[in-house]
Amino acid sequence: MKISLIFLLFSVTINAHELCNGIAPKNNWWIGTEKRDANITQDDFNSVLDRIKLLYEPIFEAKGRKLVIKRNWQDGTVNAYASQTGDISYIHMFGGFARHEKTTLDGFALVSCHEIGHHLGGAPKSGKGNWVTNEGQSDYFGTTKCFRLYVEGDDNVGIVSTMDIPEIVTQKCTSVYSSADEVAICQRASMAGLSLGNVLSSLNYGSDVSFDKPSKKKVWWTAHHHPAAQCRLDTYFQGALCDKDYNSDFDDQDANINACTRSEGYLVGMRPRCWYKP
Repeated sequence: MKISLIFLLFSVTINAHELCNGIAPKNNWWIGTEKRDANITQDDFNSVLDRIKLLYEPIFEAKGRKLVIKRNWQDGTVNAYASQTGDISYIHMFGGFARHEKTTLDGFALVSCHEIGHHLGGAPKSGKGNWVTNEGQSDYFGTTKCFRLYVEGDDNVGIVSTMDIPEIVTQKCTSVYSSADEVAICQRASMAGLSLGNVLSSLNYGSDVSFDKPSKKKVWWTAHHHPAAQCRLDTYFQGALCDKDYNSDFDDQDANINACTRSEGYLVGMRPRCWYKP
């Protein structure tokens, strides 16, 4: 009886607080507040999350949910994750990720978008509970939907004019978009993906990822675990190149809805085959 009661309490706790795995695989990295040369300050950290909350709080409310952003600036964990309890949707953000030397301000915003994506990113879902959008799709949501909403209204042309944009990014973005602002948003989202891809690679002591060396891997079925860092950059880049309306939601069952797909004749902007099987 005692063992059964303990098991019941454990089961209730798990069901009440389902988790995603974190944006990065489990790691032992820790970057404390003593690091003084980070690209992102505590004010930057809060400014990004304030903006995400302002944008997404009404969207969650319209779905009958409350968005809560847990701001763990003092915590040196180099990760981020999403969780859900009842009608409350959480994203858990850590100062350690923000303080990583390869994390830019836009890169950190994309981390936040990835975690929002676990709640709102649609199909494919992971097997950990039907609310959880899987890792690759949360990455794709990050640059197809969330990051574009996040930078809407910014002087994007002016911002990217100060950045070192690889020629392949400019070439691909200009081949898809016609207006200068749309091209700049595509470039900016791609560079945010480069920042995040490089952080994720470094956590496994790998080399930097690259736009011109996409993954050659092709899965036989959709992977729900964390794709490799290069595959993730490929996803961020393709998401930036998908010209679907960023205000149109992905569907929870049909992954084709409001996504760029081969069946619609798209040649760029699709989910990469290194994690996704159409």
